Amino acid sequence: MDNNTIKTVFKEYIHPLDSKVIQKMIDHVGLDKYVKKFDVLAYTKTFIYAQLKELDNLQRVSDTIKRQKTVQRLVGIESISKSQLSRKNREIPHEMFEVILHHLIQKLHHTLGPRMVSKELGKLHLIDSSTISMCLSQYEWADFRDTKAGVKMHTSISFCDDLSYPNKVILTPARPADETQLDALIVPDKNVLHVWDRGYFNFDKFDDYSKNNIRFATRIKKNTVVHVIEELPVDSSSPITRHAIVKMGNMKKPVQLVETRDSEGNQIRIVCNDAKLSAQEISDIYRNRWQIIQTFGLFAVARNNPHDSHGGLLFDFFSLSNDANPFTNAVLI
Repeated sequence: MDNNTIKTVFKEYIHPLDSKVIQKMIDHVGLDKYVKKFDVLAYTKTFIYAQLKELDNLQRVSDTIKRQKTVQRLVGIESISKSQLSRKNREIPHEMFEVILHHLIQKLHHTLGPRMVSKELGKLHLIDSSTISMCLSQYEWADFRDTKAGVKMHTSISFCDDLSYPNKVILTPARPADETQLDALIVPDKNVLHVWDRGYFNFDKFDDYSKNNIRFATRIKKNTVVHVIEELPVDSSSPITRHAIVKMGNMKKPVQLVETRDSEGNQIRIVCNDAKLSAQEISDIYRNRWQIIQTFGLFAVARNNPHDSHGGLLFDFFSLSNDANPFTNAVLI
């Protein structure tokens, strides 16, 4: 990506950031008190630029700003040292950037909400997680395994009419199981269909969601035992090989079971608690889940991030969440 493209993309990135609203947030917690030069907004712009340029350490960030006048104008500072960047990483709580992300999400909901409802299926919320392994000596707080550290990003992405945007992002150490964050990612809206993968597998939660009219579709494991209530006919010309009404494990509520094959011929078993959806719709909906995988590809750049602190690393994730932001018209991939 050349400098002219970077400049254009950078402007698109910072355009949705309402500086007046964000400054009120900053003033409320007193983060910029007595700061004359490198305030929170300048810090935010600096590391958005660093992500765009894939600057993988603080020294490169410092050197780039120091030698490029264009960058200085973009981020609002003429120079900054590596030590100043490192100190700022430690000083600014990562919750500040989480608040900024949620502010952007609220703007998205306000702008896109009226047209984000499909006539037939409603809105899809795709739920998944991504684990980033890291060096244990640098990230001791990120509990994962005995030999390495890691963080896990649990994300809910709203998807409709080929448009997607992050609805919620939860960051945890990598060790806890995916299902521990499932309740926090659920949207209590009967028009929303939640789609997640096998990592969020929990019979008790599935039964509870069914009782509370929370719609979901998920892939189940090959060895999951199902109790067949009724076998339903399938179209022999479709890739769907089985359609049935079943109960799983100790669940009291029945679900639809759809068995189909992926592009490589592997069997996929999907269950859905919405009785109104056809087998083909359930199959198509689950395939839409791969949109979230594309989004996680954008977040993966944070593996080579220029931060070694807890707050700094989390800033990478929250700033990268803007990659899936429809306010950002420029394409970065």
